[in-house]
Amino acid sequence: MKKKISIVVPCYNEEETIPLFHSALTKAIDEREEQFEVLFVNDGSVDKTQEILEGLAGNDNRIKVISFSRNFGQQAALFCGLEHSTGDCAICMDVDLQDPIDVAMQMIERWNEGCEIVHGRRTKRKGENFVKKASSNLYLSFLRRISGLDIPKNVGEFKLLDRRVIDVVVQMPELKRYMRGLTSWVGFRHDYVDFERPRRVAGRTRWSLGSLLKLAGAGIISFSTWPLTLAIKFGLWFGFLSVVALITFGILAIVGTTMPVWAWLVPSITLLFAITWFLMGLSNIYLRRVYEECLNRPRYIVAKTINTGREN
Repeated sequence: MKKKISIVVPCYNEEETIPLFHSALTKAIDEREEQFEVLFVNDGSVDKTQEILEGLAGNDNRIKVISFSRNFGQQAALFCGLEHSTGDCAICMDVDLQDPIDVAMQMIERWNEGCEIVHGRRTKRKGENFVKKASSNLYLSFLRRISGLDIPKNVGEFKLLDRRVIDVVVQMPELKRYMRGLTSWVGFRHDYVDFERPRRVAGRTRWSLGSLLKLAGAGIISFSTWPLTLAIKFGLWFGFLSVVALITFGILAIVGTTMPVWAWLVPSITLLFAITWFLMGLSNIYLRRVYEECLNRPRYIVAKTINTGREN
């Protein structure tokens, strides 16, 4: 019996790139023996993405389309695709061809050798400036340190997951999921396919500074309690400084030199308020997460499906 491969492709306003991606992918999978299904997840696009996807699905029943009622974000689209996938494994990849299709085919070979998670690992990242690369590396190093997870370097969401891994990951109950963290947390056998990441073939990136910061925050909050330890650390540090200041003032008083109280009053009160607000803000981040989880709202809302067997 032939193995079945699912390709999960999130899309948000990608009318220019979808035809190019589809053409290149179809050429590649037509040359292989496995069965394929391609799940395009339309994440609330407002251009002609839906129209183009419907056209492709009408001509090829391997193309499955899942359309959200609004934009829920890349992570929601990825997990939706995994939840609807029926393959023995699934490959998550971008539609802009920055995740090369030939690398995806190499991932299948590694999977056939027994690997259960195969990451696409970037050796070069064309089109990204130094600031973006440096900040990404610093964030990953920071996340690895505070979470204790061995999150691979230079990898993103471009990866192959075995069916056993998919079944475990999609059952995770949390509302805000972080793919890179979860695929490291679950374990299983990992491997890598190295590649040079090219520039986008068309269009422009949908990742704004705000969305990148939101994704980074999801990683930190989901896999570390480090922010909660800041209250104790700040308390100990400022307590130590306060004791040093009192000892210093005492010594100055003994030798006959005193510091006027009014000179320190305003900045001291301001500093105390700033510390209080900061720590309250950190606590509120976690309270917000608890609140969102308690609401038990769906991670996404599907407005329409094509060729999935769950048409609505």
